[in-house]
Amino acid sequence: MNELISIELDDCKEKMKKAVQHAESELTKIRAGKATPSMLDGIHVDYYGSSTALSQVSNINTTDARTIVIQPWEKNMLGPIEKAIIDSNIGLNPQNDGSIIRLVVPPLTEERRRDLVKKAKEEAEKGRVTVRNIRKDTNESIKKLKNDGASEDEIKIGEAEVQKLTDNYIVKVDQLAELKEKDIMTV
Repeated sequence: MNELISIELDDCKEKMKKAVQHAESELTKIRAGKATPSMLDGIHVDYYGSSTALSQVSNINTTDARTIVIQPWEKNMLGPIEKAIIDSNIGLNPQNDGSIIRLVVPPLTEERRRDLVKKAKEEAEKGRVTVRNIRKDTNESIKKLKNDGASEDEIKIGEAEVQKLTDNYIVKVDQLAELKEKDIMTV
């Protein structure tokens, strides 16, 4: 196979892998009723004038399936952490007892579970669309290689390989979405 085509395929594979990782991280943000420290990953706190990840100014643990405990390294961070959680709109009310902050994750109603499944399906669809867009871009790049001496057959083989990669990565996105749906619907 033409060297330039294999470079395009490697590039395509790398981009698709990143697209699947992104879809996975987006699906992780959808909470399934169980308390996990990763629910707080996107939250940043004002720490001496700079925006800092919550995990870098405190210890975050789960004491049980419904409770997250945040223990700041410094007592004066309790207020800013509490404010950041409220401002983040994750739907959890912080309970500050003067030394730690507790977040109680409420059990999900059937309706809320269905909404979350819908959201998970939307995220999975975004992942599939991204993978397909990468396929389109890579195929266009491969077609342009005709000017650089790639034969028609090599281009056809390259496009077939891109399609195989696309199919594999779409299956991975679907598997992630399926796992998330099971997780959400498990009471």
